[in-house]
Amino acid sequence: MVNLLSFLMVIIICVMIHEGGHYFAAVWRGVQVHEFAFGMGPAVMSRKARSGTRWSLRLFPIGGFVRMEGEEDEPHPGDVPDAARSFMIKRAWEKFVIVAGGAAMNIVLAWILTAFLLSFSGVSDLKSPVVGRLIPGYPAAGMGALPGDRVLSINGQAIAEWSDIRKTLVALATDEVEIVVRRGDAEITLSGTVPVSPGQDARLWGVQPSTMKYPFYKAAWVGMNYCWSMSVQILTGLWRMITGAMEPNVAGPVGIAVMAGDAARQGFWTFVMFLAVINLNLGLLNLLPLPALDGGRLVFILGEAVSGRRFPEKWENRIHLLGFALLLVLIVLVTWKDIQNYLIGN
Repeated sequence: MVNLLSFLMVIIICVMIHEGGHYFAAVWRGVQVHEFAFGMGPAVMSRKARSGTRWSLRLFPIGGFVRMEGEEDEPHPGDVPDAARSFMIKRAWEKFVIVAGGAAMNIVLAWILTAFLLSFSGVSDLKSPVVGRLIPGYPAAGMGALPGDRVLSINGQAIAEWSDIRKTLVALATDEVEIVVRRGDAEITLSGTVPVSPGQDARLWGVQPSTMKYPFYKAAWVGMNYCWSMSVQILTGLWRMITGAMEPNVAGPVGIAVMAGDAARQGFWTFVMFLAVINLNLGLLNLLPLPALDGGRLVFILGEAVSGRRFPEKWENRIHLLGFALLLVLIVLVTWKDIQNYLIGN
């Protein structure tokens, strides 16, 4: 149940933000929006606003769409077409903004959520060698270490960064350890044994890094850097999967539901981070220049901007339809793999 509820929350947020990006960009550029729908299939609930837009909830809570004037050959029942507000008569840059608006909003949401996480929950400080928390059952607690201690040296070897703690302990030839820490204004020597942990092939002292929180103005900048680095990792990983340099590792609805449930069980901020990562993935993948994705539509719009002529609508629709069919096949295959992995894991 936790998996299902978490998955629905993720889908609702991601879809509403994405389609909201299309909707508000369309309204900004004076395009008539006939329908804003959450889900696919037949409508379960539907209401027409005074603006003329129909807001609908559809049977299958996967995806959604914003239906604009000029995108279809025949109007739907109840539509009141206004040719002067058609998407098709807009300039290329206006179409680009409207189509890119969905993915852009997913990426912006990922950035905002990351900034909130950095500001209100904080992130592990993997730079400074400052003890944040002691792990019960490990040597650090028995040696008298305390949260806030700054590690200065281990057996005479200077420690400058958090990663130096593990590197130095691994390189030791003896279990006997003297660790000098700064506590307040005093330097204190902690003595004891740090044996090699069974099955780890490493000496584990038993400490975790401190948590660092940023003021929000700085969290916004750091969050942008985090999102940029993560985007590079996502696209690099995707390229390596395409070229065969690494095994394909993608998740469908079932896999996302399991991950969403796991994140929710670990706490609010873990779920927020998961939501940020999902939105960043969704935004980037939607911008890939593939048929049926927003990126595929952007390719045609860019072609129109460069050539001054629009690609034949009939052939563009056929290309997107083929891309959509292939996308559905991929989703089915990935979902089947997710189900197999879930059954094996349970």
